[in-house]
Amino acid sequence: MPRRHMATIALALVLFGLLALAVRFMFSAWTMTDARMSGHGWTALVLGVVMSLIVGCGLMALMFFSSRRGYDEPPKLDRPEE
Repeated sequence: MPRRHMATIALALVLFGLLALAVRFMFSAWTMTDARMSGHGWTALVLGVVMSLIVGCGLMALMFFSSRRGYDEPPKLDRPEE
């Protein structure tokens, strides 16, 4: 196996290990508290997630359409022929 593949595999293992530690910390912090969220809190959370998804999808759609219609291309100067 080439050396660069070993480096990629090692990096992936380190990153997955950090992800596992973050998830474990998140789960332990979530279960250690006895705080409750009211109905208003859940409503605000759901609205925040939905609005974030709408904004993200809208921006991605704008990027897609501007790329398809050529708005991302550099300007071209049209000179009349002499």
